[in-house]
Amino acid sequence: MKAIVHHEYGSADVLRLEEIEKPTPADDEVLVRVYAASVNPADWYGMKGIIVARPGGGWLKPKDPRIGGDYAGVIEGVGRKVKDFKPGDEVYGSRHGALAEYICVSKSISSKPSNISFEQAAAVPTAALTALQGLRDHGKLKAGQTVLITGAAGGVGHFAVQIAKAMGAEVTGVCRTQNLDFVRSLGADHVVDYTREDYTQTDRHYDLILDIASTKSWSALNRILKPTGMLILVGAPGANKPLGPLGQIGRLMLGSLRSRQKMRFFVASFNHEDFAHMRELIESGKMTPVLDGTYPMIEAVEAMRLLGEGHARGKLVVTMNAKKNGRAF
Repeated sequence: MKAIVHHEYGSADVLRLEEIEKPTPADDEVLVRVYAASVNPADWYGMKGIIVARPGGGWLKPKDPRIGGDYAGVIEGVGRKVKDFKPGDEVYGSRHGALAEYICVSKSISSKPSNISFEQAAAVPTAALTALQGLRDHGKLKAGQTVLITGAAGGVGHFAVQIAKAMGAEVTGVCRTQNLDFVRSLGADHVVDYTREDYTQTDRHYDLILDIASTKSWSALNRILKPTGMLILVGAPGANKPLGPLGQIGRLMLGSLRSRQKMRFFVASFNHEDFAHMRELIESGKMTPVLDGTYPMIEAVEAMRLLGEGHARGKLVVTMNAKKNGRAF
């Protein structure tokens, strides 16, 4: 089968489309034919080989050359212990090595929402779970509360705006000029153009800040939090830094130590209950995945390069078994 791999760390140019062995499912796994896979910051950091990723991923070169995480596709085979799925089921989830024609999955897998495409479904898992858990579990957002979402037009952000509105919150989204109408269309009550005004220099205060495109100091963010407010950090610039986003995370954590307001950083966890909840949101029309672009496997380098630039509107997705210039890849 064909897969996107990297045998060294570096920019998107290290990615290669190669023929590798097709996996065979273990007793507790299913074999998924991948139709689409989205790219996430975690994929970028693994490709770049940031320092904190190397102990598990390989110090000098990747232990596992495969890349990608979020996928959507159709089950082609099941292990003998699998009871919940059968061949032909349409599924989505997250599994390392998803930028490939086939993957074997045992845990992070769920039935695909019926009203969206495979490309849209592949955009959901990591980004939507991060938004959901950041708002609901870590931010404790309640109906009627106010929430500020930075990076509101991006992968996590565009889900966060929709989820916060579904939860009954008053939402302010922060984005670039060209994305203002887009963020409004997602349901944001207010939008702020960060290229024209400083969203921390305002009389408005928030119960929760979901900080996805974190560039501000703790003192600046603390200024617009209510006395019992909370900052949830889920992302920060760092695509081309040795430590990735850890520098900004550390600065905010240190700054918050003596403050009444709380600050938390987390990484999304995958569970069947939240996958089911996301499927309900999508099928009810309360949340819709938005794609900035879809790319055949041969153009995965371009998708990853755009991800690294940090200005995608919604999600970037790679499609498998696509055709380009009459040749199938």
